[in-house]
Amino acid sequence: MHNTKIDIAREKRESLTEMLSQRLADAADLRSQAKQAHWNVKGMNFIALHELFDRVATELEPVVDDIAERITTLGGTANGTVRVAAQNSSLTEYPLEITDGADHVEALSNVLADFGKKVRADIAQADEIGDADTADLLTGISRNIDKLLWFVESHQQS
Repeated sequence: MHNTKIDIAREKRESLTEMLSQRLADAADLRSQAKQAHWNVKGMNFIALHELFDRVATELEPVVDDIAERITTLGGTANGTVRVAAQNSSLTEYPLEITDGADHVEALSNVLADFGKKVRADIAQADEIGDADTADLLTGISRNIDKLLWFVESHQQS
């Protein structure tokens, strides 16, 4: 941990950066999964889904950046390479063999929902530690993930 004048005890900052590092790996993986869907979707709704999946990936870029910057703000080191994300992501591996739009909607909605669930748990942990700023950051991320999930899973609803 790097020294900082932030008035959160070192052991609490260590706990927060560990939690955020897990979310950083997951967010980077989630972004790459959305790009996988974007690049490989086929079918009748191709252009709508192609553009939607690209929007999901694009909207995840500031999520990755915000998490990484909070880690470094708290005195940690943001390890955000693709290799680190691949080694540390807790998300389900994206099915590489799918092309059908409905299959991509199902796969991407599943991983978005899982990420959102984990972020909500992290909000509670940040609150318990007493870091309102991290809880607030995660609340904004949660709200955005829920919106993206709504956009994606609306293709499954009638």
